[in-house]
Parts: sequence; structure tokens; C-alpha cells
Amino acid sequence: MEIGVIALQGSFAEHAAALADAGASARLVRSPHDLLGIAAIVIPGGESTTLSMLMSSSGIFEPLAKEIAAGLPAMGTCAGMIMLAAGVRDGRQDQRSFGAMDITVRRNASGRQVDSFEADIEVPCLGDPPLHGVFIRAPAVESAGPEVEVLARLAVADTLSGTGDTGSLDGLGSPVLCRQGSVIASTFHPELTADRRLHRLFVAMAAASV
Repeated sequence: MEIGVIALQGSFAEHAAALADAGASARLVRSPHDLLGIAAIVIPGGESTTLSMLMSSSGIFEPLAKEIAAGLPAMGTCAGMIMLAAGVRDGRQDQRSFGAMDITVRRNASGRQVDSFEADIEVPCLGDPPLHGVFIRAPAVESAGPEVEVLARLAVADTLSGTGDTGSLDGLGSPVLCRQGSVIASTFHPELTADRRLHRLFVAMAAASV
């Protein structure tokens, strides 16, 4: 099974390595042709406005939008979550997203690069131990629709900087990992740690959809 990784910006090499560790082949996607025959797609972190422009200028955005709308499993991390969200706050007016997950996110909610932090996250569907999250200029999920399953949350007090506004839904803590159907997205970077459980979960989701 071959899973595509958008390779225009961001930590695509780390995602490719994580997918290989999780038992899937990774195909770096830089043109529409690279989308042919893939079983799923990963949209990595980076800078969401730049990523949006690069996906449009490379011709990838439109065919990928059709594939995701048709049920292609998708995983987005950090900027990738922004690209998958239905609503984006504090973005550019010409910024595009796929609208594949019924969430509204706010860009750079955790502050500047210097405000990046790491924290352990309880993810019940992955079991113990907690997943270690790397948050780099992370977005915040400000709202989630009824079909969105929140897999993990992070309390504001768990941030190391204490300066970011990560938001909270219903006082339960900010969602940092969400799933809706065949789409899964995180505000953090699982590819930057050695823990492959989240990538294994996504590979299983992709295999189930084939």
C-alpha cells in the first residue's frame, strides 16, 4: 500500500520515514501525476498560507480536493490540519482549505516560534503510555461539529510557555487530535518523535478503506 505525502514544504521526509516504520510505502507528491493510485494522503506541517499557494500553483489542489471529497483517507498535522479544516481564522483571504473536517481552527494560536512547546497527551484509542506532542506555532481547534470525534485534548496549563492561547471547548481542554470518517488531524507534529502509534492508526484507516 502506497500513501502519498505532500512534499512541497514542511516535514514531509519525517512523515515518509514514519509511514515506512508503520508498514506503508510513502510516495512524495509534488505534481498531480503523483496522486495517481495512492491509498491515502498525508499533509504535513509547515506554513499553511504558503502550503495553500504551493498546492494551487503546482496543480495539486483541485485533483486532491476531489479525491478527498470522494473518500480518500487524509492525515494532516499542524498546517495540514488547517488545510483540512472547514473554517480557518486569522488566515489570508485567498487561503484555501479542503473543508474535509467540520472544525474551525485558528492559525498560530500558540504564539510565535519561540513559544513552541512539548507536552504528553493522553490518547485513549492509542493506549498507554501518553503520546508525546511537539507543538510548533500550533493552531487551535475553536469549534468541532457533531460528526467530529475528539481523540485527545490538551489543557492550557499543560503548555510549557504558558503564553499561547490554545483555546478550550466546553471547559474540557483544547482538542489537539480529531477524526471524522476517513480524515484524522492533529495540532502537533507526531512525525518529529519516535512514537509511530498515530501513523500506524492512519495506515490501518487507509488499509480499511481499500
